[in-house]
Amino acid sequence: MRNFLYEEQTIWVFLLVTVVLGGGAAWMAGRGVATVWGRWWMVVIYCLLIGAGVRFIHFSLFGASLISPHYYAIDTAVALIFGFAGFRVTRTRQMARQYGFARDGA
Repeated sequence: MRNFLYEEQTIWVFLLVTVVLGGGAAWMAGRGVATVWGRWWMVVIYCLLIGAGVRFIHFSLFGASLISPHYYAIDTAVALIFGFAGFRVTRTRQMARQYGFARDGA
């Protein structure tokens, strides 16, 4: 499993950098896009950039490879999961608040 998900010595580095830092940044990016009523594809663009940032943190702090399409795809996939989750939660709250009258029965 180590060679597939992460290339560091322990899973804790992967969890800290990719899931906590990258996932948190992606969640906030998804929330930000939804807050200004942006489209879902904007989350993809931001998560691609976040994936590159996460890969750079792995490279600069922990000596991982910078140019690695496999690990970049893993980091970006985690960012996309958190980004779309943040987008969806925020958009659902917006729709319920803005158009709550449409849910009520006649």
